[in-house]
Amino acid sequence: MANVATTFFDSVKMIAAEKGINEEDVFAAVEEALAKAADKYFNAQDFYGNFQAQMDRETGEFHVYALKQVVAEVEEEDLEISLAEAQTLNPDAAEGDTLWLPQDTSQLGRIAAQAAKQVLVQKVREAERERIFTEFADRIGEVVVAEVKRFEKSAIILEIDRVEAMLRRSEALRGDRFDKGQRIKVVIVSVDRSAKDPQVQVSRTDPRLLIKLFENEVPEIHDGTVVIRNCVREAGDRAKVAVHSLDPDVDPVGACVGLKGSRVQAIIRELKNEKIDIVRFSDDAAQFIANALNPAKSIRVNLVDPEAHRVEVVVDDEQLSVAIGKRGQNVRLAAKLTGWNIDVRSEADKRREAEVAMGLALPEMGAEAAPAAEAAAPASTLLDEIQVEGLDAALADRLAAAGYSDAKSLYTVTAEQLMQVEGMDQDLAFRLIDAVQAYFGE
Repeated sequence: MANVATTFFDSVKMIAAEKGINEEDVFAAVEEALAKAADKYFNAQDFYGNFQAQMDRETGEFHVYALKQVVAEVEEEDLEISLAEAQTLNPDAAEGDTLWLPQDTSQLGRIAAQAAKQVLVQKVREAERERIFTEFADRIGEVVVAEVKRFEKSAIILEIDRVEAMLRRSEALRGDRFDKGQRIKVVIVSVDRSAKDPQVQVSRTDPRLLIKLFENEVPEIHDGTVVIRNCVREAGDRAKVAVHSLDPDVDPVGACVGLKGSRVQAIIRELKNEKIDIVRFSDDAAQFIANALNPAKSIRVNLVDPEAHRVEVVVDDEQLSVAIGKRGQNVRLAAKLTGWNIDVRSEADKRREAEVAMGLALPEMGAEAAPAAEAAAPASTLLDEIQVEGLDAALADRLAAAGYSDAKSLYTVTAEQLMQVEGMDQDLAFRLIDAVQAYFGE
């Protein structure tokens, strides 16, 4: 078995070097594999026992031993040896000792060697997975440069420090187009010890990527003068970053933007032209919410219910579409950034509400005023403003009953909210939202 042993020894050295695994871990795996191969061989020879293998770390030669416990009276011949017999082999043997009895390995042959190699491969794989987990578990949230290795149906396989990582297509930006060998920036989001796929999962949509990019581009953030208080993204489309300066002489927004926008533009290019709003953080909730609705200018912010974090923001009529944003994106991101439920209203809406409130108060002056109060309720004008296949008068009435009486009321609605209305399906909901955006020229 000398040649086989030499082959094993060379394989151990090679695998340990290639995989970056501790040699001793590989040797231990080899010894376990050899013990299993010996167990299989000797069991076939009707010799059962507890076998152990040892490999010489210098020469690569290995030996197999049958372990037997020294007893006064043998009951299990395969596992025990009498004290008298043990002392013929080792005069110092005592009852309760375990003797390691060398076994003839010359007949193990290639089948046993192959079985040992298979177990070795498995052990090496397990050791490598453990090494990867240990190495990357402390790197979650770190931004790294990865090389594109290959493309799969639902993922892009990258390489980070000789380790494969998976970028799911759902975690890539909409505008991402990569070539094999290209180097890209990603953030490590998780490491799975038991995953069948590459253990390291990375992302380009995670907010931590944007935060790290700002840390790399803005010295004031890197040295702690400017602090990022929160960051929210609709990846590939728009993001909002709340920043605060610990030095009153340093403008946090200006530091992040850079001279002529040089700093933020470098980040925008990396993120495939994702729009980035840099928001000045404030301990005053109303001021912070007003800042978060940038680029819209709010007239006033009313904290409707501080405990429930509900707020009403009133803007000029011409600022309404800016404050809400395309498909409600601006107000949605502002709400996520601040942690408040934001209801954006125009000045015209507030005036109408005041008029309706005055009309509802009229019955107190006389019963004849009741019809006027009923007339103040707005009728549905949706069909006059928007034409969408599948939207008929009955559905328009149900939408009005749910609070969606005109195009403006649908400006910030989501498909999920629309689908709560009877007769509305997902396809129609999306077509209706698209029609509303087109109506307002989005």
